[in-house]
Amino acid sequence: MTLRALIFDVDGTLAETEEAHRHAFNEAFATAGLDWHWSVADYTRLLGTTGGKERIRRYRDEIGATLPLDDQIAALHSDKTARYARSLQGGALELRPGIRDLIDTGRKAGLKIAVATTTNRRNVEALCLNCWRTSAELLFDAIAAGDEVAEKKPSPDVYLLALARLGVEATQAIAFEDSLPGLDAALAAGLRCMVTPSAYTRHQDFSDATLRAHDLTRAELPESLAYLFENQS
Repeated sequence: MTLRALIFDVDGTLAETEEAHRHAFNEAFATAGLDWHWSVADYTRLLGTTGGKERIRRYRDEIGATLPLDDQIAALHSDKTARYARSLQGGALELRPGIRDLIDTGRKAGLKIAVATTTNRRNVEALCLNCWRTSAELLFDAIAAGDEVAEKKPSPDVYLLALARLGVEATQAIAFEDSLPGLDAALAAGLRCMVTPSAYTRHQDFSDATLRAHDLTRAELPESLAYLFENQS
């Protein structure tokens, strides 16, 4: 069936954001008086749980802590989100190779462009303002965020929401992911999925991916996507 849409995960796929997230978590913990500090190894393991609030709850339970209480986690995570957004205001974050050209070329070819992510809209907006100097709603035809669905990845909910908002069938779109929960979510939604492993996910098993590449530069794209560039030549 004819390709009509490209749907992108955000963290790790559009940009290597996880270190900025990790630092923001640690700053929020310190401000809240928690003696927590997530190392790279800690965060790599915790990324197996999708969603920031869910990671906080998992870590609390793993170490047997009594705080934060469940009703305090949302506020702690909100502080972390604000710190993450502020950290991007300096414009230091860069898109992963090939992302900008692929989105621009896809749009010129008449494809719809969307994101389907476990993160919240505030984080999507912060990344878009940093990397594109424009708002997420102006950049994407649809945004499906983790706080808008009942279950986060690896559930297919967020991809099904993105497809519904785009008005396209799963067979008419391709998903782009960097993590195993994201891959599982895309496949469960009936999508083809191209994986470009990120700094925090290179150890994961992506044998079920429809396509896999080091990045999304033109040289790495399969023929099914490279033709978009050829049609623009």
